[in-house]
Amino acid sequence: MSAQASSESSPPRRQYVRPAALLLVTAISLYLLLPSLVAVFSSWHSLSNLDPAYASLVPVGETASFVCVWQLDRIALRTSSWFVVASAQLSGNAVGRILPGGGATATAFTARMLRRANVDSGKAAAAFGATAGLQIGTRLALPLLVVPAIIGGAQVSRSLAAAAYLGLGVLVLLVALGVAAFTGNTTLELAGRGLQWLLNATVRRRRLVAGLPDELLQDRDFIRATLGTRWRAALLAAAGNTGFDYLALICALRAVGAAPQPSLVLLAFAAVQLLALIPITPGGLGFVEAGLVGTLTLAGVSGPEALTATLLYRLVSFWLPIPAGGVAYLLFRRRYG
Repeated sequence: MSAQASSESSPPRRQYVRPAALLLVTAISLYLLLPSLVAVFSSWHSLSNLDPAYASLVPVGETASFVCVWQLDRIALRTSSWFVVASAQLSGNAVGRILPGGGATATAFTARMLRRANVDSGKAAAAFGATAGLQIGTRLALPLLVVPAIIGGAQVSRSLAAAAYLGLGVLVLLVALGVAAFTGNTTLELAGRGLQWLLNATVRRRRLVAGLPDELLQDRDFIRATLGTRWRAALLAAAGNTGFDYLALICALRAVGAAPQPSLVLLAFAAVQLLALIPITPGGLGFVEAGLVGTLTLAGVSGPEALTATLLYRLVSFWLPIPAGGVAYLLFRRRYG
């Protein structure tokens, strides 16, 4: 009897081990990154010296970036309702930045809201998988396009307008790569082989990575099947999400009066996109702040300007969507109960 009771009580106990371990790792990470967060937030008094014209463009850029995400979700869910998609995404995004679990928690919460709005759970799961794959692919492709820009000497001009043009060129290349990946197999096969070689050459492992090109092709086929005939519009929306976010960072730098090297600004932005994918802290909190300040300093931005620009960018891109998500959830509950 005692052995049976022990076996019956062990599964509930085990189900709390992973969340507890995740919470512990998150707490330790935030503690180690606390000096970087304190340094960024301690520059709040510098916000009074911002250029108001450029500072006001930062939330405009981030809003446009969120609109692109909603358009991408609308295409994947094959729904015409902006309200349902926007309120569910904002609410899930806010929850994922407050509770442990990050993206997984946000996705589960968003799916639950969509279910209350009579969106099929299977359709929502497929849509989230497709949109997440497309967005992650866009972010991972960004560093590959930054290196040629640096080698090609794009850092000669320190004009932020040149940085914007450089970003526009990178977005065009992103769309071109996306079209090539969706319409043929060569691009993904080459990328898979290169990444597979890099992983096997740099990371020690008992078993070598194999079959990565085939996995990329299978993921591509799943995304395209989910998006249907509107995959081109979805690709543009994913690129727009990245592009407007980049322009928000450019405006934040201009608001503090910085004049960094354009190609290195793009490198800093690429680093931010990758750091935000780290699941240890919600939205890469701490990792993004530390990484952005460091890369902007390397790009030629002074320490105080890098701190203030990072604070402005993160206030708009990370913290402001949290109360917006709360408002969206209340509006959603008012309509759907």
